[in-house]
Amino acid sequence: MLSPLSVRKISYLEKSTGKLFYAFTVTVNKMLSAESIKKIERELEKYPADQRQSAVMSALAIAQDEKGWLATETMDFIADYIGMPPIAVYEVATFYNMYNLQPLGKYKITVCTNLPCALSGANDAAAHIKQKLSIGFNHTTADGRFTLKEGECMGACGDAPVLLVNNKRMCSFMSNENIDQLLEELSK
Repeated sequence: MLSPLSVRKISYLEKSTGKLFYAFTVTVNKMLSAESIKKIERELEKYPADQRQSAVMSALAIAQDEKGWLATETMDFIADYIGMPPIAVYEVATFYNMYNLQPLGKYKITVCTNLPCALSGANDAAAHIKQKLSIGFNHTTADGRFTLKEGECMGACGDAPVLLVNNKRMCSFMSNENIDQLLEELSK
């Protein structure tokens, strides 16, 4: 288990002089579990020391998996841990709709409504979900179980209509019957 205080050595190459420098960072970790920090460290190891910011998307996803959403304090922690300006982390988190910037339901259902999916029944699928859950896009059911989101292309146009559950599970060919089965499964 990581201690609440961690010290890390970071090396970077000064491109203009060709000299290698070392810096040490001290981070007080009260934000994420030791397991999440280990996962972030594994992601950071994939990139050269002077390109740590390349792991920001993975770090945000790991933090979100643990916390359920990305509070400003969580994004600030990621920024400090990776060595990025907080605004750069906010830019990434606000650009991609896979990051939750507010608490959501236990299950986030994202329906692709781009043109190919819309032409293949996505609008009807979205309407069916709205009717079944009694909520619209960007709303959460009263019991906190479901949040409904509208999404951009998910790269599965041939399987339309498609939706994502919690950014991890893609569901294809979502007829009303398939939607009903999914909602029943998630309600257990």
